[in-house]
Amino acid sequence: MTERQRTYTWDDPAPTSAANRDMHGLDFLRGLIDGSIPHHPTSRTLGFRVTDAREGWVEVSMEPQEFHANAVGSMHGGVIATMFDTAMGFSVSSTLEAGVGYTTLDLQVRYLRGIQAGSGVVRVHGICEYSGRRTATARGEARDENDRLLATASTTCLILR
Repeated sequence: MTERQRTYTWDDPAPTSAANRDMHGLDFLRGLIDGSIPHHPTSRTLGFRVTDAREGWVEVSMEPQEFHANAVGSMHGGVIATMFDTAMGFSVSSTLEAGVGYTTLDLQVRYLRGIQAGSGVVRVHGICEYSGRRTATARGEARDENDRLLATASTTCLILR
């Protein structure tokens, strides 16, 4: 058995958290996309990034790697769940003014197909369905390069004013 090794870096999360708190949500997301704001350590650890955003809609993308594998050889469900949590949370964030935060209250993921390392880019879309004074809801879809549906998700977020 050959042991594999992986090395990666991340930035201090404090400036990213401050920007997320102090900026309009969509401006923060645009900063992630253009690189003026570093991605959070979780995205660096798992290897995904925000690749597109507009108000109420966010795309998070990654290429599945061997280190994402679970015991049966497909991508671990927790990896895709983390991508959903990020994409749907950011879709809610994109509707919020500066100084208004959010946190996930619940997350439900439905896995439809196995995802293999080397299978190409996986895109997770988060779509904010409702953004109210106290709560917000969002849904998500994960698709492969051939636009096949891999998984779906939904979330409720608490709005922090």
